[in-house]
Amino acid sequence: MQRRFRTPLLAVLAALATAASAILTLATPALAAGPTAAFTKTSDWGTGWEGRFTITNDGPSTITGWQVAFTLPAGTTLGSYWDATVSSVGQRHTFTNRSWNGAVAPGASVSFGFLATGAGSPTDCTLNGAPCGGGTPTTPPTTTAPPTTAPPTTAPPTTPPPTTPPGGGLPKHALIGYLHASFANGAGYLRMADVPADWDIVNLAFGEPTSVTSGDIRFQLCPVTECPTVETEAEFTAAIRAKQQQGKKVLLSIGGQNGQVQLTTTAARDTFVRSVSAIIDRYGLNGLDIDFEGHSLYLNTGDTDFRNPTTPVVVNLISAIRTLKQRYGAGFVLTMAPETFFVQLGYQFYGSGPWGGQDPRAGSYLPVIYALRDDLTVLHVQDYNSGPIVGLDNQYHTMGSADFHIAMTDMLLAGFPVAGNANAVFPALREDQVAFGAPSSTSAGNGYLAPAGVQQAVTCLVKGQNCGGYTPRSGTNPNFRGLMTWSINWDRFYSWEFRLSHGPFLKALP
Repeated sequence: MQRRFRTPLLAVLAALATAASAILTLATPALAAGPTAAFTKTSDWGTGWEGRFTITNDGPSTITGWQVAFTLPAGTTLGSYWDATVSSVGQRHTFTNRSWNGAVAPGASVSFGFLATGAGSPTDCTLNGAPCGGGTPTTPPTTTAPPTTAPPTTAPPTTPPPTTPPGGGLPKHALIGYLHASFANGAGYLRMADVPADWDIVNLAFGEPTSVTSGDIRFQLCPVTECPTVETEAEFTAAIRAKQQQGKKVLLSIGGQNGQVQLTTTAARDTFVRSVSAIIDRYGLNGLDIDFEGHSLYLNTGDTDFRNPTTPVVVNLISAIRTLKQRYGAGFVLTMAPETFFVQLGYQFYGSGPWGGQDPRAGSYLPVIYALRDDLTVLHVQDYNSGPIVGLDNQYHTMGSADFHIAMTDMLLAGFPVAGNANAVFPALREDQVAFGAPSSTSAGNGYLAPAGVQQAVTCLVKGQNCGGYTPRSGTNPNFRGLMTWSINWDRFYSWEFRLSHGPFLKALP
């Protein structure tokens, strides 16, 4: 988010080195006579873990489809998963290949992964009905070839959906905006009590650190010298409470263009947790928005795996947010507003790259999103102030078009290999976790698109209609969360074009 106009951050894209094409390495055939499925815990944080099964074809002919089934002991529950679909009966879970990874040639391997809560590990594993270590099937193996149509965007639910929507009671399709609460900018100050009820999430801009590496976040209302109409803190708090009584969520947004936050030490991490908690408690807020820009996040040389980050500013941020989530419980709303440079650019470039020379910030939000994906309420990437980005069609897409919103959002809904590495796929997020950000007006940021174009993009993503030249790899996404804008103040300045156009549009979606 910006306070003033600026040069698009992604202008540095042209300076990045061309990435070498990724090559899928095939596993060396084992001595077993048939296919096997090997399990590993790729990470473990005490209360839960990440697991991966690798299916290796040690037989003489191609496998045309696979199913891996296993049992988790009581007290251990299955969470998110990727690169497979799943069906569950009690503690027994059966993972089936997707359309793109069902065929496994002799000597080749494919894998899928998942998260689990609890200390247990899989037992009674079978691959196509046979023991996962190889052997004779106990039930006939599947012989159906993988489907040729696009896979569903999410697996069918194995338990009844909750009566309260995920993410602390948000509507199915939400309107999200940033309120200049600590400064006026050219759009002028807007009192909390005067924010229209159409806004489902109001992000207070901004909490900023006392210094870049202190971790000490402060938030104050706009000074009266800059904002003559600013309300008192008591009035501000009362207005927040009134919004919450209407079912709205009010969050503290940390960062922005000027608020560089680098948690380089565990001491800064702990200070971050204490200071952010103090602000949340002071105003009774619903949660936190992470809007780290500029040089807040980066990846040290050699930190090349988004699933196992080692850079302190990344590791400490993940730890701090997990602590805040645990402190405030399941109702804590967590949103993020990264720029495309820090997310979708990761499809081409990740950090300084395997040979160095790339911008170390490229894709640096990916490990944060990945680690916190079970805690994340909404990710609304800023589809503005961006240079051209390559989509899943391997074509460049340029901001200010429906095509850009569709292609950038589809990457989050479908997942993508990071830096072209087929063995390092950033998994798709749930539909309800994904929105996209657009400027409310020409003054709010580069990449403004008139309401008709924004709604074309949403219609394509939700219904698969009017998609233009880009076909979403994620299929249709009826639970797509909604739209974010910078900012509510700028929208008011331009006669509420964003709110009046998109609020009713979102509410009318099925």
